[in-house]
Amino acid sequence: MFRSLLFIPGNNERFLKKSTNLHPDILCFDLEDSVPNNEKVIARNLVGEFLSSQEGNNESSIYVRINAVDSGLVDNDLEMVLKEGLDGIVLPKISNRQQVIEVINKIDLIISERNIGSKIRVMPSIETAKGVINANSIASAHGNVAALIFGVFDFLYDMNVDVEYDDYMSYNYARSKIPVDARAADIYALDGIWQKVNDVEGLIKDAVLAKKLGYSGKTLIHPSHINPIHEIFRPTKKQIEWAKKVIVALQDSVEKGNTRGAILLDGKMIDAVHYKQAKAVLKASNQ
Repeated sequence: MFRSLLFIPGNNERFLKKSTNLHPDILCFDLEDSVPNNEKVIARNLVGEFLSSQEGNNESSIYVRINAVDSGLVDNDLEMVLKEGLDGIVLPKISNRQQVIEVINKIDLIISERNIGSKIRVMPSIETAKGVINANSIASAHGNVAALIFGVFDFLYDMNVDVEYDDYMSYNYARSKIPVDARAADIYALDGIWQKVNDVEGLIKDAVLAKKLGYSGKTLIHPSHINPIHEIFRPTKKQIEWAKKVIVALQDSVEKGNTRGAILLDGKMIDAVHYKQAKAVLKASNQ
């Protein structure tokens, strides 16, 4: 499920521990924007230790947002957080497909050396004019790209637009283009955060618009936003039908181990990851 991705500041040990009681579709421990430069090492160590402790939330996929590719911190970030149980990495400020491929190659090398069996997916965050222009090639850069994220604030900064971010006309083109490019690459798109934490009415209005634009969900910065977002981004009839087919196709192989883990369904390979997604879809739709 890609309805909600909740950022948890990686330098706050209390927030990391509390995250196990939260239930967004994706918990994303942050090493980037929410962490000041003088606490990057602290955040990296705390998140790495937390992941190793296996205190994760089984109902949520677990991602980590590393620092930007030009920060000089990527290698150290990946060395610390790539562990069993991690589902993916959020890549901030991606401007072209080559950046995605370079990070994926680094990821593959580390997980191969550590004999990590699970696939590590990536979510590039589109936060610049170049990123918007190249969004489709970024989305289709590699089979491990799971979704695009729209980083609205950095985009407005890059565009030298000094307006309130709920003035939709200031970024309407970029916000509309990203889910189209993601859909063309057969992946998801997550809309940017709603910064006004206490304005739930504004959050709902913003999320309804995002859904109409083709986003599967939103990125979040506060736990109180999870339930309203899940209510808006309920599974569609098409998603429910897909989930039922996946459950039937994979139940023996995943739950009983009678057949190979990956099989062909409707022309596409599906495996245990898709089975987990299918179960989440049916649970979210009360079926």
